Amino acid sequence: MLDPGARLPAFALPDQDGTLVSSTSLAGHWALLWWYPRAGSPGCTIEGQELRDRAEQFRAAGCLIVGLSFDTPEENRAWAEEQGFEFPLLSDVDHSVGRLFGVERAPDDQYAAFPLRVSYLVDPAGVVRRTYAVAGVQDHAVSVLSTLTGLRSP
Repeated sequence: MLDPGARLPAFALPDQDGTLVSSTSLAGHWALLWWYPRAGSPGCTIEGQELRDRAEQFRAAGCLIVGLSFDTPEENRAWAEEQGFEFPLLSDVDHSVGRLFGVERAPDDQYAAFPLRVSYLVDPAGVVRRTYAVAGVQDHAVSVLSTLTGLRSP
């Protein structure tokens, strides 16, 4: 995992509509980079719904939400449409970006096909300000918003 203070790795990945989203496109914005194991799985759906339901609060705080997984753009598109997710869901099918972010599991792990459930709160300068090894999916969005509010306060 990336530690707080680390620079955001350079990347460019397609979203659910095939549009390339890059690390440089996030420059100048706070961003939550949300790695989820599997589009449509129960835990990921709950976590995604929590982010969706608080998307306006993230926008008001000037923070983008960007989901990332090893799923295909087609899988992410179907899930986004089903759940009404308006934020980009990026596809890292070859795990190359996941490796840079430290979310790839060991090859002998029974869940090696899925990234770790980790989120990174990144500041406008591209510096990781908070790393979340997510355990409680239902409270994740609230926790991030609380941290974001604290970091943005003078």
